[in-house]
Amino acid sequence: QVQFVESGGGLVQPGGSLRLSCAVSGTFFTMGWYRQAPGKQRELVATINFGGTIVSANSVKGRFTISRDNSKNTVTLEMNSLKPEDTAVYYCSVRNGAVNFWGQGTQVTVSS
Repeated sequence: QVQFVESGGGLVQPGGSLRLSCAVSGTFFTMGWYRQAPGKQRELVATINFGGTIVSANSVKGRFTISRDNSKNTVTLEMNSLKPEDTAVYYCSVRNGAVNFWGQGTQVTVSS
């Protein structure tokens, strides 16, 4: 069983910033973040593999930065210039091969 510790969600005004962090028990090749807004499917935000290769959604490029610390098994998402459409539950995810594991999720709300 993979243990997740997610932190950093909350309420922020449009244009503001938040930092999401996720610590996991174990080492995984791919770590990242997905999000799910009400009434919508879960979607990729960004992932980063052990070597540092990043895949990110077009909607967050230039605003969100993902990073990881392989020595601590942590992944961080720096979110800047937040928009109301970024409002969602953000899920930390890790993967080895075809098996995905999910954190419990943290709410991010962007509203004035």
